[in-house]
Amino acid sequence: MTRHQPEPEPQRQPEPDTGRDPAAPAGRAAPAPDPAELPGGAAVEAEGIGLKGPRGWVFREVTVEAAPGSVVALTGASGTGRTCLLLALTGRMKLTEGEARIGGLRLRKQAAAIRRTAALAHVPGVDDLEPSLTVGEHLRERVLLQRRYGTAPLAALKAALRSPRQRRADARRVHDEALAAAGLDLATLPKGPRTAVRDLERLERLRLCVALALIGRPRLIAVDDVDLKLSAPLREEAWALLASVAASGVTVLAVCGEAPAGLPGDVPLVVVVTDRATGARTAEEAPAEPAPKADDTDETEKETADALAETGRA
Repeated sequence: MTRHQPEPEPQRQPEPDTGRDPAAPAGRAAPAPDPAELPGGAAVEAEGIGLKGPRGWVFREVTVEAAPGSVVALTGASGTGRTCLLLALTGRMKLTEGEARIGGLRLRKQAAAIRRTAALAHVPGVDDLEPSLTVGEHLRERVLLQRRYGTAPLAALKAALRSPRQRRADARRVHDEALAAAGLDLATLPKGPRTAVRDLERLERLRLCVALALIGRPRLIAVDDVDLKLSAPLREEAWALLASVAASGVTVLAVCGEAPAGLPGDVPLVVVVTDRATGARTAEEAPAEPAPKADDTDETEKETADALAETGRA
């Protein structure tokens, strides 16, 4: 009898790496990572952007180029669209012209994704603190909101599988890291974490706002009116705070009346000067403003009050 030998199985050639998830269905690429989970800060790239309102252009022809971990100072006179520019670059206002990319995301097409990775730290009229609540209540509320609404689906599922003790420990760690990054020591407050927001000094309130924004671990934070009603020493402390946040890798957008000459630690500083007549210019292109005359002080204060009242009605 002749015994048949089994035929050898053909060797399988390794499949070329296509960059697609093997578990994903055929013909469908793996989903893009959540922008909030990407490491490092967000680069800001804007070319000729503008925003037009019912009464004309709020700002126009704005060009910004900032690397991740930079501080972008938006400076100019009141009423030249600084706050609107700040909100537009964080995906909160829709542009009329131009294009911008925040962390590689297109501002016109991916505004929702940009909002998930860009946090508002202090923008009066948009994210105001509740004066009657305490510092501890604000922090606990932000941690709970971040756990419920600000986490990517996969991360939320992983967190739900942890024990209650582990979830409390994670929340406490995020809480402590945010306070340390903002330089807010609860022990130095009059009543510790039970101090009401109405009893905080302006710089302490700014630190609290920054800490609340950092709880969500954003790649970019936006701060409005950094130097408003601050003395020169406190102004230096405020800029040192933002520089320390930028040094940790988070890009900072800051609206100010006067940009600093430099930042501690050689943190990159990009200055954008807004002007209603000419859009926005760099600090080198902006002419020096003449000192106001003593006779014009009352008129200037009246115009400022009228502008604030008009903004409130809007």
